[in-house]
Amino acid sequence: MMRQIDLTGSNWSNGPIDRALLPRGVIDVKSVMPVAEEIIQKVRIGGEREILEICAQLDGIAPITLRVPQDVIKSSFDSADQKFIEALSEAKKRVELVHRNQVPMSPVTEVVPGGKVTNQWIAINRVGLYVPGGRGAYPSSVVMNVVPALVAGVVSMMIMSPPSRENNGWPHPSVLAAAHLLGVTEIYSVGGAQAIAMAAYGIGCDPVDLITGPGNIYVTAAKRALQGLIGIDSEAGPTEVAILADESGNAKFIAADLISQAEHDVIAASVLVTTSRNLANAVLAELDQQVSRTKHQDRIRQALAGNQSGIVLVDTIEQGLKVVDAYAAEHLEIHTAAPQEVARRVKNAGAIFVGPYSPVSLGDYLAGSNHVLPTGGCACHSSGLGTSTFLKMVTLVEYDQDALLNAAPLIKSLAETEDLPAHWQAISKRFDDQ
Repeated sequence: MMRQIDLTGSNWSNGPIDRALLPRGVIDVKSVMPVAEEIIQKVRIGGEREILEICAQLDGIAPITLRVPQDVIKSSFDSADQKFIEALSEAKKRVELVHRNQVPMSPVTEVVPGGKVTNQWIAINRVGLYVPGGRGAYPSSVVMNVVPALVAGVVSMMIMSPPSRENNGWPHPSVLAAAHLLGVTEIYSVGGAQAIAMAAYGIGCDPVDLITGPGNIYVTAAKRALQGLIGIDSEAGPTEVAILADESGNAKFIAADLISQAEHDVIAASVLVTTSRNLANAVLAELDQQVSRTKHQDRIRQALAGNQSGIVLVDTIEQGLKVVDAYAAEHLEIHTAAPQEVARRVKNAGAIFVGPYSPVSLGDYLAGSNHVLPTGGCACHSSGLGTSTFLKMVTLVEYDQDALLNAAPLIKSLAETEDLPAHWQAISKRFDDQ
């Protein structure tokens, strides 16, 4: 069901890991850029009417209006299952608790007597939050986007989510219910590249400064095309989990976690890195049993058998750490004899799940961490969605007369070296009469 990559013994190179050897989901954003850019131009020129026509064409239904009426939002909340609302409320509570501890300080640094610099963090003025549809509904993504924005102090936000034929052209009721619970009243029944263009250009709504949230390849392409006009969080690719395990790993748990990510999509990536051939074989046996009992077994089998998934065999945990750092997984689970110690040595991962009772599914919903994380190896340079995503740093520079005068000779030297005499004159003019 899953291919094996043997890096044991003489197959191991002492040099850096060749990332091409490792399983990886491929998302060719460049290939769909022309389509995304065409949609963006149509939206920019044709406005709301064009958006509705694109919805009808691509989603099979167009909403009556782009913005979801308040009574539809309230009705979705009122008719929601109470256990679902209780679970969502607890998720909100836990995510808020974690993200409040991410709020950065605004330190004041006295550089010299009379000269200080303040790093002041200010919330983004207006944000657009994308909540995907497609194969399913993701009210948990509403929580993961909205709560950090609220904690950061964002006062103006809107949600975009694809129209649903099963819900009369409005987004899925669970998404609307989640938004109502969190106090978001501005929701648009639009998905895909057309939603990103709508929010960026302010078609039928006020334009946003930042767009966050995962989506399909066309959403990713539109975010790339419009970056600069707007800020974005990241370019989300197929979901992925890597699991680092030794002989102490529980094959039943590990197989279940590989399956849980494969359930997302046929291009989802599930990767096991292990020092134990016995464990690898036990996991394969568990996969055979467990997959046959899952609801989405066809999708899962295709994902597990794809080139993006696989089992990587290594001789030592030290080698395993080099592999997972090179892979830089969105989600990384540690199933070893000393998981806390191993987890502290990992450099590249979106989120690390430590030990047998911290599965990725916990992080998807109720751990308190955020599930919007870097994919495609981007965890080597990027972080997941958090409070700081919705903040920008503005630097305040305050020097008094004496502090500037003391700095003047050094500024003169630097300005003359760079052949920028007006820079020096901007200083010297202040002291012409002295």
